[in-house]
Amino acid sequence: MINQSLPTLSLQAYQMNDNNFQITDEDLILRFQSGDENAYSEIVSRYRDRLVNFIFRFMNDFDQAEDLAQDTLLKVYTHKHYYKNIAKFSTWIYTIASNLAKTELRKKKNRKTSSLTNMGLDDKEYDLPAADKKTDSETDNEFLGKKIQYAIDKLPENFKTVAILRDVQELSYDDISNILNVPLGTVKSRINRARIQLQEELKNFL
Repeated sequence: MINQSLPTLSLQAYQMNDNNFQITDEDLILRFQSGDENAYSEIVSRYRDRLVNFIFRFMNDFDQAEDLAQDTLLKVYTHKHYYKNIAKFSTWIYTIASNLAKTELRKKKNRKTSSLTNMGLDDKEYDLPAADKKTDSETDNEFLGKKIQYAIDKLPENFKTVAILRDVQELSYDDISNILNVPLGTVKSRINRARIQLQEELKNFL
């Protein structure tokens, strides 16, 4: 049962981060469930950028990643009482984000298949080179970034998800196991196999 007696704190109080005053994510969501809107604002502040980065690794589209991160935070707002204090809040919110990203990927794949089926010879699009010139260093970094993202995109979905959660978001094996609802041993095996595949794909570039 939600504790209705929790006091509302100012947004500045939530943003304090010293040894005398630390509020966990779990405290924040419980306060939000009690009606404290400032607690939700702090959740948004803590997780917005992390969610965008997480989802981008799935979608390879920054605008779409921002939209899905916003959808995730909206779902937290509208479904706040679905969270139960038996799991870490980060596990819950990343599960929401992961499910939304996977759903959008399936839709994207279906749209792409439909588009290719219906495309005629005159429908082909051509990309023009950018007019602005970049330094060699910028070009090299951009090229490497694209190769890494391409290598991630080539991973099977179950490998891609664990690789992003572990090596990008730096979540623990236990958290990943809870998010994906798979055994801990399976998580470790998938991460190892994902890393081997990534190393093989990138061996000529790293």
